[in-house]
Amino acid sequence: MDALSGNLPALWDGLVVTLRLTLLALAGAFAIGAVVATARVSPVPVLRAAGTVYVETLQNIPLLVLLILAVFGLPEIGVQAGLFTTAVVVIALYQAAYVAEALRSGINSVAAGQGEAARALGLTFTASLRHVVLPQALATVVQPLGNIVIMLTMNTSLAAAVGVVELTAAANRVNLIEAQPIPIFVGAGVAYMLLASVAGYVTGVLERRLAIVR
Repeated sequence: MDALSGNLPALWDGLVVTLRLTLLALAGAFAIGAVVATARVSPVPVLRAAGTVYVETLQNIPLLVLLILAVFGLPEIGVQAGLFTTAVVVIALYQAAYVAEALRSGINSVAAGQGEAARALGLTFTASLRHVVLPQALATVVQPLGNIVIMLTMNTSLAAAVGVVELTAAANRVNLIEAQPIPIFVGAGVAYMLLASVAGYVTGVLERRLAIVR
């Protein structure tokens, strides 16, 4: 345990980077996911096709492959960005595909008459989606979105493979010095578990508060 307690500052710094990476990528994933979900249910065939291609492509390429391609490939075409920024963008784009599918399933669960009534009142497709359909859809997919938040949090550990010193990378650096992997990585695992538990608890609270009685 001395190897763990004696290196808490380094591990804490890694945890802070993990939290920043999670929150920023999460904000990006939800913003992009909402746009993609809108395209997926759009009456415009080109937008639906574009949304489908985005989701199918991102969901069928491993995140680690995308991170490596971005970190080593983008400079080859003149795009320069820091490792942390690149990791945030790639993780956000990747997770946005899952957010989009969760939102689309929620939108499809809303009775078609809701959207038709909104358009009968003069609302455009975008306005009816924003003010009528999406609020109801979100209430039905709180749990799936919560699972995506947990998935994203765990996926931030892959950023270690491209040089981002988050919690997993910090634990690995400490282990290279102390050579005691069990206490060090158990400690890191507990930290990830606590983050997932907080996300699960918040999801449960939101799900109960936003529950729709049908």
